[in-house]
Amino acid sequence: MMDAVVVASTVLPSAAPLILIGLGAFTLPLIAGRLKLPAVVLELVFGLLIGPVFLLVETGTSDAEFIELLAELGLLLLMFLAGFEIDFERLERQGTGPLITGALLFGAFLVAAWFGFGLLDPASTNERVFLTLLTSAASLGIVIPALRATGRSGTRQGQLTLVTAIIAEFGSATAIVFFGVIVESGGGWRLLSVPALFATMGGVLGVMRQAAWWYPERFERLFAHDDPDELGIRASLALLLVFVGISVALGVEAILGAFLAGALFAYVFRNIEVLETRLTGFSYGFFIPVFFINVGIGFPLSELGEPGVLTKALGLIGIAIAIKVGPSMLLALRGLSLRESLGAGVLLTGQLSVIIALAEFGVEIGVLDEGLEAGAILLVGVTAILSPIVFRALSPPLETTNESVDSTALDVP
Repeated sequence: MMDAVVVASTVLPSAAPLILIGLGAFTLPLIAGRLKLPAVVLELVFGLLIGPVFLLVETGTSDAEFIELLAELGLLLLMFLAGFEIDFERLERQGTGPLITGALLFGAFLVAAWFGFGLLDPASTNERVFLTLLTSAASLGIVIPALRATGRSGTRQGQLTLVTAIIAEFGSATAIVFFGVIVESGGGWRLLSVPALFATMGGVLGVMRQAAWWYPERFERLFAHDDPDELGIRASLALLLVFVGISVALGVEAILGAFLAGALFAYVFRNIEVLETRLTGFSYGFFIPVFFINVGIGFPLSELGEPGVLTKALGLIGIAIAIKVGPSMLLALRGLSLRESLGAGVLLTGQLSVIIALAEFGVEIGVLDEGLEAGAILLVGVTAILSPIVFRALSPPLETTNESVDSTALDVP
């Protein structure tokens, strides 16, 4: 018993960080609700205050290492839920029309970003490629709530925006991790590690679908409301850890394994809203907020004081907004009004958690400096607040459902 106490005392941090993190994770969403701000913004600011501003938690200490451990789990859960959000049933139901439109629009984001970041005089081609992929991503965490709040989820505008966001989030996250493998390995046989991960995913997919087909009654327990053993959460976390472990074994970044695990679970099992709600509550209730707080603790505040860094960060924000708004006006060719097209573009500029995670990955592999990471974090702070507000102004809530269309009516060529 004494040995266990000694081990615990060497693992746990001092009292102050525990109290601060616990109180912060609980109270910040309440304050954010009062201020009508995304909780992630206050969590980043809170981490900034207890980290580089007041130095209550200093990087490199045992306190910081303990928080980083919790934050790493939060990051994996964050990427898992990002994959979990993909609505494959909706995509299949809509046919190829919206998918083609979304893919073409995502391609337009990439082209616009490539030329846009050429104006920033990037330090290297790798930096330019990474920034192009990073800012072309979208955030379902902003798009879905905004469409629901305005009653536009079922409209042509809503469906085309949502499909584009899904493609942009999945495409960017996957491409960034694949690019990371190329940067770290310089090519060669290690490039086979990503296809190997996808092949493994295909094998697991086949096994899971067959098992769910032959033993549906057993899998129903995963989604039961009153299962005392919480097998649904256990199965989700087991799949997450297995894919993260496979990723590590193959030398692939763990966040791709976490993302694919969530996407795989969402693809095999449909109508999983209840389980998704429980997983989201479990993850966003503590571990994911700790990740954001930890990002704030490590925020390179001093970098923004360096000559040209703040200017470069503001340039990143401007380009990231322009590359979404400009190409989105092409949605007018798909039957949207200019105002609806502009609203879609504004909503797609909104960024949240995944961008922060991917920017941190860019620093780890050496293609982004801390100044640009700070710019990516500022991008989240600006767009997470302004994007839903401007979208609501451009696309006010529908008073009737006359403008809504059934999703099956969107199967346009």
